Amino acid sequence: MEYTIFVCDDDEDIRNALTIYFSQEGYRVLHGKDGSDAVKAAEKETLHLIILDVMMPSLDGIAAAVKIREKSNVPILFLSAKSEETDRILGLNMGGDDYITKPFNPIELIARVKAALRRYARLGGISGNETIAKSPGIYQTGGLVLDDDKKQVSIDGWEVTLTALEYNILKLMISNLDRVFSSNQIYEAVWDEPAFHESKTVSVHIRHIREKIEINPKEPHYLKVVYGLGYKVVRHD
Repeated sequence: MEYTIFVCDDDEDIRNALTIYFSQEGYRVLHGKDGSDAVKAAEKETLHLIILDVMMPSLDGIAAAVKIREKSNVPILFLSAKSEETDRILGLNMGGDDYITKPFNPIELIARVKAALRRYARLGGISGNETIAKSPGIYQTGGLVLDDDKKQVSIDGWEVTLTALEYNILKLMISNLDRVFSSNQIYEAVWDEPAFHESKTVSVHIRHIREKIEINPKEPHYLKVVYGLGYKVVRHD
């Protein structure tokens, strides 16, 4: 299957360079120069990954990601000249799956794109004739249910929508009830790459999951923190 990547950057040189990189990897590449182009493409095209520059005229990358997330869980990778940790966390909070600073290493960028596509495929978000390895089964604790056959998560009978990363984090922990996972263990298992001080990245996604599955995210019933050690999904009958 041919995967489609949408590249959105107001710098023509970067758009052209990324088109060359991804085309050489066998991907179909579409591009735009403003966040509104990405929003329109997400509505009309079957996209498997979107790369958004953060700083763009009219509609910036952050605002575009918020609009795209209203209807799609397609992986979003931010490109930005800002390297501060607060900017990275903001990008993740607004629906990004990854955040890469400029200037970037093309090899690293391609590796991150491939990892994001693998995660999306495991969730079942990529359709087509390709064979996707799945681990069938239903995992449940209390009213929280993850159906890995249907790739659905529900809480007390109500279906909730998770991104690929959120789904895979929850699956890792609900299939290992009461086991404590450190941030690095979660990152390496889900992102499929070595973890280097990625605790803040993981904590952002944990918070997003809590907001979707917990009645009171500040007093979680299912996804709990074990201070100084990590996180766990607890067993409930």
